[in-house]
Amino acid sequence: MITRSKCQRSLLWFLMFHGGATATTEPPSGGKQLSQTPTWAVAIVCTFLILISHLLEKGLQRLANWLWKKQKNSLLEALEKVKAELMILGFISLLLTFGETYILKICVSRKAALSMLPCSSEDAEIFQNLAPSLSIRLSAAGDTPVSCKQGSDPLITLKGLHQLHILLFFLAIFHILYSLITVMLSRLKIRGWKKWEQETLSHDYEFSIDQSRLRLTHETSFVREHTSFWTTVPFFFYVGCFLRQFFVSVGRTEYLTLRHGFISAHLAPGRKFNFQRYIKRSLEDDFKLVVGISPVLWASFVIFLLLNVNGWRTLFWASIPPVLIILAVGTKLQAIMATMALEIVETHAVVQGMPLVRGSDRYFWFDYPQLLLHLIHFSLFQNAFQITHFFWIWYSFGLKSCFHKDFNLVATKLFLCLGALILCSYITLPLYALVTQMGSHMKKAVFDEQMAKALKQWHKDIKLKKGKARKLPSKTLGSSESFSLSSSSFATTLHRSKTTGHSSNVKYFKQEDEEDEEMSSDLEAAGVD
Repeated sequence: MITRSKCQRSLLWFLMFHGGATATTEPPSGGKQLSQTPTWAVAIVCTFLILISHLLEKGLQRLANWLWKKQKNSLLEALEKVKAELMILGFISLLLTFGETYILKICVSRKAALSMLPCSSEDAEIFQNLAPSLSIRLSAAGDTPVSCKQGSDPLITLKGLHQLHILLFFLAIFHILYSLITVMLSRLKIRGWKKWEQETLSHDYEFSIDQSRLRLTHETSFVREHTSFWTTVPFFFYVGCFLRQFFVSVGRTEYLTLRHGFISAHLAPGRKFNFQRYIKRSLEDDFKLVVGISPVLWASFVIFLLLNVNGWRTLFWASIPPVLIILAVGTKLQAIMATMALEIVETHAVVQGMPLVRGSDRYFWFDYPQLLLHLIHFSLFQNAFQITHFFWIWYSFGLKSCFHKDFNLVATKLFLCLGALILCSYITLPLYALVTQMGSHMKKAVFDEQMAKALKQWHKDIKLKKGKARKLPSKTLGSSESFSLSSSSFATTLHRSKTTGHSSNVKYFKQEDEEDEEMSSDLEAAGVD
C-alpha cells in the first residue's frame, strides 16, 4: 500500500536538508573553504544531517504503516500528499542552492532595488543595532560582493537567499504541525458524538422514531431549538446563526435528527448504521484536500510576499479575511439547519416519530457543498502562512524588528490566527462534515476498503451464479447425471448471518435469488462493479 519507494523517500529528506545545509556553503570574503576545513568536522556535520534525515524518514514510514494497518486509507493518502508537498519545497530549495551563483549575478537598477522595500533602510539599521546576536547570525550566513555596473544593485544578496531558505524550511515544518493540530482537534470533537451514536441502540431511541407516535411539529426538539420569532426576520435569522456556532455548534438533537434524515434518504428504513464512524471517515476523506497546497495557494503565498511593503501593513490586513471566511462558513452551516427546521414547520403540522429533514444541494452556495471545503482550505493555509511568517521573522530578524514596529498589530494578528485555527478545527470542520451529509449525494467514504471488497466479491458471485444458471441443462428422462433447476439443491434455503451496526445480536434471514438480483442492481447503481 505504501506507494513511494525507499529511494524516493530518502530523496525527499535529502532535498529538505540539503537545501537548508547548503544555504550557507558560500563563505564570506576571506573565510575558509571546504578544502581548508578539517575532515573530522565535515564528517560530523554529514553524520548529523544523515542521522536526522534517516530518523525522520523512518518516523514517517512507521506512521504510514500504522495508518495502513488501521485501514485509515484517507489519512494515509493525506500523509502521502504532505510528503509530496515537502518534496516540492525540497526541489525549490535545491534549485535555489544550485542557482544561487547565477541569481547573484543578476543586477537591477538602483531605483528598482530601492522600491517596494519591506523595511526602510533607516529602520533596518536601527533594529539591527538593537539585536547584536542577530547581526552575528546574519554575518555567519555570509555575503559575496557582486560586481554590478554603476547605478545598479544585485537582485538579491547571499544573505537574502539564506533567509529565503529558512522561510521555506519554516513553511514546511509549520504546514505539517498546523495540519496535525487541525486533524486532532476535529477528530476530538467528532469523538464526543460517539455517546449519541450509542444512544441509537437503546429502546428509548426506537420509541422516539416510532412512526405510530404522532407529535405536533413545533413541539419537537429540533424545530423548537432552531425556530423562534427571530427566524422570520432575515437579519436576526443570520445573527442568531452567527452566534449559535460559538455556543452550541452541534448538539444531541441536531446529530440525531440529521442522522435520521441521512439514513432515511440513502439507506433502507430501520437499518442499523454507525453514522458517527461514517462522519469520521468522511472528515478523513476531506482532510486529503485540506493538507494539500494547490497552485492557487502557492500564488497567494507569492502575492503576499510581493505586497509586504513598508507602511502597507499587508500581512495584518491579510490575516482578517481567513477569519471572516471561517465565520461566514460556520454561519452558513447553522443557517442550513435552521432552514431545514423552518421547512418542516411549513410543510407539516404533525410529524410521525422524529422530524424528517430532506437533504439537498440547494441549501449550499451555488448548489455546490464542496465550495465550503475549498473556502476552509484557503483559510487554513492563510492562517498557517501568517503563523509561519511570524516565527520566521522572529528567527531571522528578531522579535522587535522593523517588521514588528507596531507590536500591538502583530499580537492582534497572531491572536486572530490562533483563534481561527481553534474555531475552524474544533467547530467549523466537524460541523461541515455533519451538515454536508444533507447534500443530494452520499459520499463514497461510507464504504471502507474491506466492505467495498466484500461487496464487489458478492457482486461477482451473484453474476457468476446467474451465468451458471443460464447454462445448466434441464433434466431428461433416464438421465442420472443431469438435473433440473427446480431440484432440491437449489430449493435449499440459504441462511446468511447479518450483524447490524453496533448491536451484538445476529439475525438470520432467508436469502432468495430475487433478493440477490435486487442487491446486484443496487450495487451497480452505487457504482460497485
